Amino acid sequence: MIKINENVLSNDLSPYLKQHKDNPVNWQIWSRETLEFSKKNKKPILLSIGYASCHWCHVMAHESFEDTETANLMNQLFVNIKVDREERPDLDFIFQSSFQLFNQTGGGWPLTMFLDENGVPFMGGTYFPKETKHGLPSFKEVLKKVSDSYKEQRKNIIKQKDLIIKNLDLKKNSVLSQDLEPILEVTLNHLDEIKGGYKGSPKFPTFNLYETLVYFYNKSKDKKYLKPIQLIIKQLCSKGIYDHVEGGIARYTVDDNWVIPHFEKMLYDNTQFILLLSKYCKIDPDNYFKNKLSQTVEFLKKNFLNKEGFLGSAYDADSDGEEGKYYVYNYDEIKDIENIEKYFEIKPEGNWEKKIILIEKKEPNEYIIKRLLRIRSKRKKPFFDDKTQLDLNCLWISALVTASEVLPEKDYLNLAEDFFSKIEKKYIKDKIFHSYSKNIVFIEDYAFLINALNDLSDNTLNFRYKDLSKKILKEAFDKFYLHDKNIFQKSPKNNNDVFFKPVDIGDNTIPNGNAVMLINLIRLGMIDEAKKLADSLNGYLNIYKNHMMTSLRAIDYFNNIKKGKNCNEQGCKIDV
Repeated sequence: MIKINENVLSNDLSPYLKQHKDNPVNWQIWSRETLEFSKKNKKPILLSIGYASCHWCHVMAHESFEDTETANLMNQLFVNIKVDREERPDLDFIFQSSFQLFNQTGGGWPLTMFLDENGVPFMGGTYFPKETKHGLPSFKEVLKKVSDSYKEQRKNIIKQKDLIIKNLDLKKNSVLSQDLEPILEVTLNHLDEIKGGYKGSPKFPTFNLYETLVYFYNKSKDKKYLKPIQLIIKQLCSKGIYDHVEGGIARYTVDDNWVIPHFEKMLYDNTQFILLLSKYCKIDPDNYFKNKLSQTVEFLKKNFLNKEGFLGSAYDADSDGEEGKYYVYNYDEIKDIENIEKYFEIKPEGNWEKKIILIEKKEPNEYIIKRLLRIRSKRKKPFFDDKTQLDLNCLWISALVTASEVLPEKDYLNLAEDFFSKIEKKYIKDKIFHSYSKNIVFIEDYAFLINALNDLSDNTLNFRYKDLSKKILKEAFDKFYLHDKNIFQKSPKNNNDVFFKPVDIGDNTIPNGNAVMLINLIRLGMIDEAKKLADSLNGYLNIYKNHMMTSLRAIDYFNNIKKGKNCNEQGCKIDV
């Protein structure tokens, strides 16, 4: 029985949803029951999507969702649904795509979407302030206008469903093969040759692109691919985006110099950072980069473990209600640390809001790190979202395996095997699922699980892993594969709580599930199946290009395997 006049989030397992359990908003969860209530009562839906470590989600929550007047307006006008994007990435994908369709610009979090009584979006935004500022209307103003619009144009809004689905449905050409390197060349032209990453700000690491550049460099030894890799690795290891005290990187920097981080630390960023850095260390085995690699692995081992022994999702940017408080330093706190100026850029006036974000001049010694840690240890740690996500934990296994190839003395391969045994016990012997609900799973969970098994098999020569990956692959085909389109759907084919079942071919915070599945098929020797998927992705690649970097290298990998070249997922051996 749905309790529409109550906030029902207190019983949910999601840390993000629990953050909102005391809001005066009558928050509901996304469910068939909630959607049916909305339909029966002809009431529009306000859908709010975010995640537990999202800074601007906290800001909007404090300004609006904790405000009684705003909450009363929301409760009066809408059915209000709160969604954790990390628990339901399929919903996030659908509604982020809808936002981009409506606004012709990139989305973000918090995502605020307005849906008709059937759960179909008709309007949306991201963060709305409580009061009008920065050219943005106040949230209460938006609520009233959207509600009035829906009352006046309800029938026309509902009629838009087919048009919206048509525009959300991915376009595809009948191109079966094409030159791939020119697509990569276009992307290279958008990169900042001085500061690294894409031109402008904010600066994101965009690991999918750089892993693709590593692949093409390994294949060709062309320095045009190597230079941007060298630059991004140097920036990620030395600038403010990296935590020089404990290890690991922040989500992004708000400036274009990689100095001022958005301080939240995400599991998906740090596992991919380990993967990229490990692959780079095979090209440049400098101890400096190996030390950063080891520090980041150890940071995740120590700080990201949850009570179940898996890795949680993220650390918040805020602590004590202040962004970055845990990570930055006052000049007076550190000025007396002997020789600290040799290792970090230290100025009395600071480099961010009169505080010091550590920028490395020289790799610090153990004494310096211990002193900085001692200061930090007295502070309250940011909130930890301990939610287990299967796909990201499988990425962790692959990261450990790849790191073990560079740092064999660290015993990371054994750690990867031990970690997989936990995953096998919880997820494989019973039922594969994404996070909390055993009824929710995505193609990425299967793709990265199979990928981890292939990595373990190749590095341990234990073919049990390969046999298991083939078994799980068959299950993935049964659950997700659309034989008429030769592509994997994002959510299971029997999923029935969304108005639109998406096919996702673009990289997002993690590599695209279809691209990873193509690599899996090749590694398992399933060439006929790989050809169908490669041909399908080629059709999308011709249109979406820069959003499909993992597909780009996956297709190239397939093309070279077809030609009989000696290749793996990290590149090909150059013909002599």
